[in-house]
Amino acid sequence: MDVTKYETMMANIGEYFGNETFANPEFKSEYLDISDNKFTLKSSLQKYIEEYDYSNKIRLLENERGIIISIMDNILFQSGQADLSENSKPILTKMTQLLKTLPNDIRIEGHTDDIPIATAEFPSNWHLSIARATNTAYYLMNNLGLSQERVSVVGNSEFKPLAANDSDDSRALNRRVDIVILNK
Repeated sequence: MDVTKYETMMANIGEYFGNETFANPEFKSEYLDISDNKFTLKSSLQKYIEEYDYSNKIRLLENERGIIISIMDNILFQSGQADLSENSKPILTKMTQLLKTLPNDIRIEGHTDDIPIATAEFPSNWHLSIARATNTAYYLMNNLGLSQERVSVVGNSEFKPLAANDSDDSRALNRRVDIVILNK
């Protein structure tokens, strides 16, 4: 990516999220690597979450892999289902507008709680978590234009919880889809 394209992209992100620090010339580099700009990206995502009152629906995390946008399952899916709800589509649309401006690879990860599921469609939590991640990824790629070559899908079942599975509230935190903006 050349400097002019980079500056244009950063200015667009800044304009989109109302954060002028994205357009700062000090951030010039050959590639946008969120490991160098995590604070700015995370701040902009947090502002978006607060602006649209999504704090009970979306959580931001950061670790060595990158920035993780955790979308709770009650926004994306009905209980025990993997079909995206209509309520999730505006949120996914807004998030994808940002994701499309970044060159980083994106990993979509499905998670469940520890209550076993055994239906004809989903014989296990593994099946449900993979179906949720896959359906989310397909929507982002096929309906919103996210580049397929940048996307991967992972199903984690109940094995990567955010909270202990000891109450309804903590189980609700564990039922989610994570959109991971991977570090370069």
